[in-house]
Amino acid sequence: MSVDPRSPVDSFAGELLLALAREGRFVLDAARADQAIADLESTLSTVRARLRLLRIWRDAPPQRVDEIPDELALDVVDAIFADQLAPGRLELAAAEIPKYIEALRQARLVPPETGRPTGRRGPQP
Repeated sequence: MSVDPRSPVDSFAGELLLALAREGRFVLDAARADQAIADLESTLSTVRARLRLLRIWRDAPPQRVDEIPDELALDVVDAIFADQLAPGRLELAAAEIPKYIEALRQARLVPPETGRPTGRRGPQP
């Protein structure tokens, strides 16, 4: 089944991943989970930075990109372009990525200790 990218249907699955992790049906090797968490935290940082730039740009008096400092110009253009391509998706990503991170933390398998069964780290439901 093909999904129309313009559809208002939310394509993020944060709540689903959280539910699967809580039920023990979504599990990952600790090393893979740690790498995925680090990657998502980096992505979340980028998303939040772009959102900050968009808010500053929108709240500033009308200006041209060539009027802002060179070290910020490319970041502002990137943020505006991303928002124009997919309006509202940065805000949605900022809300959903933390759910993915939490799901990965809950799904993370700790390596088995000698003579002990493999278990998940963290609080168990």
